[in-house]
Amino acid sequence: MFQNINLNLLKSLHIILHETHVSNAAKRLYITQSAMSRQLAQLREICQDELLVRNSNFYVLTPKAELLKKKLDLFFSDFEHLLNDVKFEPKNWQGEFVISSSDYVAQYILPHICSTLGQLAPKLDISYQLWNPLHIGKLHELGIDIASTMLSEKPEGISSQFIGSDYSVLAMRAGHPLSNKDKISINDLISYPYIKITGGADKDYLFDQYIDALKLTRNIKLKVPFFSGATTQLIQTDSLMVIPLHIAKTLEKLSSITYKQLPFDIGINKYWLIWHPKFDNAPSHKWIREQIMLIMQENEYSIHLS
Repeated sequence: MFQNINLNLLKSLHIILHETHVSNAAKRLYITQSAMSRQLAQLREICQDELLVRNSNFYVLTPKAELLKKKLDLFFSDFEHLLNDVKFEPKNWQGEFVISSSDYVAQYILPHICSTLGQLAPKLDISYQLWNPLHIGKLHELGIDIASTMLSEKPEGISSQFIGSDYSVLAMRAGHPLSNKDKISINDLISYPYIKITGGADKDYLFDQYIDALKLTRNIKLKVPFFSGATTQLIQTDSLMVIPLHIAKTLEKLSSITYKQLPFDIGINKYWLIWHPKFDNAPSHKWIREQIMLIMQENEYSIHLS
């Protein structure tokens, strides 16, 4: 019977069977009475039944219409339930959630994230990937659910949330020849070798842009993807590193490393949570974004909102 009927016409049938009145049904559907009359004629033809039969000053339903009314009540009830989201309960969330960032985040912030999620969503598994700036356009393909990274501006084409900002400083071992200088000169900067961390976001590209503009170069003696390896080498040599302030503070607190202000302003570092837009309205993803943001604002080793 209904192979050629669309959902709008089915909705009209449902309304008119409840109202048993053409004008009232038209008002509920926000259409004219004549349009409603045309739909009723079409429905009578499809159903091969009068559906509504006049009885004095009102209409009554035919037996077939009564049966259709009951079936449509069930249909639209099930249809409404189908479109309603199942209430999200973190404690029942099962599956794997993939986070991507630097090894610094993995070492100092991820344990806090895992501890919190382990309590609130005990059935959820966490997978961690080292972030690469080239991944920014491949979040879906790589299966990355959320990432944190440093970007100069709000990224386009993906969803994001601002975490905080700071600026870069010059890190060195305690006792380094430059550690006791009140002011570091540009000549000082290019007189020592450098360690560059290649994992995660590019944390010293603003520094390179500045010295390139001065027609100067620095000697990058070691490129290493991990902060742990870079820190070990920094402590043992007279090398320098250009790193964000919040990371320098952590390393100074936990190891024999100190830091100095750069002799020029290279701008600020901005940090973002990023994810594929398909997750914007997913209750589980919204919940975990909120949890990660709270953790990052609480964690002593993380960047914070200014």
